[in-house]
Amino acid sequence: MKRSAPFIAAAVAIVVAVLVIFLVVLPKMGEISQTDEQLQAAQDDEIALEAQLRSLQQAQAEAPDNEAAIASIQDQVPPTADLPALIRLLQGAADQAAVDFFAFTPSPPIADPSGTYSVISSSIVVTGSYFAIDEYLFLLETLPRAAKVTTIAVTPGAAGSADGTSTSTGSLQLNVTVEFYTTDTSAGPGSVPGQSTGSVTVPGA
Repeated sequence: MKRSAPFIAAAVAIVVAVLVIFLVVLPKMGEISQTDEQLQAAQDDEIALEAQLRSLQQAQAEAPDNEAAIASIQDQVPPTADLPALIRLLQGAADQAAVDFFAFTPSPPIADPSGTYSVISSSIVVTGSYFAIDEYLFLLETLPRAAKVTTIAVTPGAAGSADGTSTSTGSLQLNVTVEFYTTDTSAGPGSVPGQSTGSVTVPGA
């Protein structure tokens, strides 16, 4: 019996050690592993938040430039047809080019198939000298409002304009079809600002 006592004690010690490992050490190791994973996740979140903060700070710094760009786009493609302002632009170009005769006939806005904007197809007639017409075309291309010339024709000027105003000898007549744009997609009857099929005719001064 005395000889087996050391073996029994050793066996009990081994059992106790195994129990300690399973009941204490392994759970603690699991907790440490879980804590490491949580720490890594927190570090990843911190990195993501820092990147988001830098992005927001950059957006804030670029905000004035972006607002200016948006305002410029809104001027080029306004939220409504705004025909009075468009007529003033075209009349101002006619005055600056010193043409003898200017007529503008806009069609009702037609919604683009994409549904993002409407097209105002317009007819412009200008009569004047070669240099006056050339200057008017340049001013038309550089209007602050977006415009796309779809057709253009230059013919010898008639003896008189459409409203009976006489034109100078040797003058030319420019007929242009131009598309203007608006982000208003409620084109047609009942739209805002509504249909407008009237024409504007202004003889040169």
